[in-house]
Amino acid sequence: MAKTKTAFFCQQCGHETPKWNGKCASCGAWNSIVEEVIHKEDKKLVNQIWEEPGQHKVSSQKIDDVIFSEEQRIAMPDSEINRVLGGGLVPGSVILVAGEPGIGKSTLFLQCALQWKNKITLYVSGEESAQQIKMRAERMQLKNEQVYLLNSSATQTIFQEAKKIKPDLIIIDSIQTMESSLVESAAGSVSQVRECAAEFQRFAKLSNIPVCIIGHITKDGTIAGPKVLEHMVDTVLQFEGDRHYAYRIVRTLKNRFGSTSELGIYEMQSMGMRPVSNPSEILLSQHDELLSGIAIAGTMEGLRPLMIEVQALVTNSVYGTPQRTVSGFDTRRIQLLLAVLEKRGGFMFGTKDVFINIAGGLKVEDPSIDLAVICALLSSYEDAPLPHQICFAGEVGLNGEIRAVNRVEQRIAEAEKLGFEKIFISKFNKKSINPKNYSIQVVMVGQVHEVYHALF
Repeated sequence: MAKTKTAFFCQQCGHETPKWNGKCASCGAWNSIVEEVIHKEDKKLVNQIWEEPGQHKVSSQKIDDVIFSEEQRIAMPDSEINRVLGGGLVPGSVILVAGEPGIGKSTLFLQCALQWKNKITLYVSGEESAQQIKMRAERMQLKNEQVYLLNSSATQTIFQEAKKIKPDLIIIDSIQTMESSLVESAAGSVSQVRECAAEFQRFAKLSNIPVCIIGHITKDGTIAGPKVLEHMVDTVLQFEGDRHYAYRIVRTLKNRFGSTSELGIYEMQSMGMRPVSNPSEILLSQHDELLSGIAIAGTMEGLRPLMIEVQALVTNSVYGTPQRTVSGFDTRRIQLLLAVLEKRGGFMFGTKDVFINIAGGLKVEDPSIDLAVICALLSSYEDAPLPHQICFAGEVGLNGEIRAVNRVEQRIAEAEKLGFEKIFISKFNKKSINPKNYSIQVVMVGQVHEVYHALF
């Protein structure tokens, strides 16, 4: 009989230590180390379940002798999922999907499985019964005889079932409920999550079947479990959005087979998740009258241009200490832009409360939104509304200069398509575009004060 051992693991980062400590030596978290029972056993037991005889004979070879063929991606029925994955599923890849409870992770991938005709999908659920999943499918009004449900949390049972039905895709819901017989700790512990993820990874690479793993997140927004979980998988997708709003955002955090800056937008409906093909229309609010403090920014999320509404409110500070409240934007960036306006423009924001909101619940990291934020601040400061048919795309430097941004042609084309009449860009983008090619008026500026004099 194999010897049973215990070890201490950090629940935050997965660091292993032979004795208990109050503080983790790896991540510095306090009171996060717990004792877990581990069972050191030969890993051949699990491999024998789903490996073919003689399949796992590995030997070294020269890199020039490796036969390379371009992997044919498997197109999913959902256009937004294909976008964030870089064109579709890669055979043998492992995808980790994380998000808050109730955000729509299980709904989205069950919907994709039901819409995927002529493909066999194995949906493994350790959280819901088959009746509950069937009720969700009936609500979506989707039917597919090629979708198989398995209510099990044992990895060996999943591998046996996969060997029997030979699916084209396996969906695990969720990794925190899976258990391996090689580890004696409870489901959801660091040891179990790490071992189960490693087994799914080995299975995907050897069987060439893609595996989608649904994971939970902690209260601070990070993926639950050890950090090594994100390193092991090929792709990490993050679900964002407020449960009180209809729109959901799928963002790529890691992708070995594509870009990491892609973004997909969905609208949560009673019948499931509806892909939003033109997100600029939903991100732009419709107003019957002109209001101050609103500016439109031309941003880029991956290869997709987006027109986003920036809302600003500047009021007199009542309590003596000015407030800086920001939603969807970096607070430190706002401090920088306010300092530029005070130093270079002479505006007294030091005695004002400033509130910034990015419409639609997006979190924007593109620096090209700086110019729109400044114009929204000045519009609210002067209480003078900006025209509807005007937008901005430019980065603001510390000296008040308007810096050039990348892919300005796509931003101008998107603004033109949505009916904007004028766009402000940096004069340093002059070399890369020809304004005569566009019906929209392209205004090139070099300093913040030039924008101010042109608008107010």
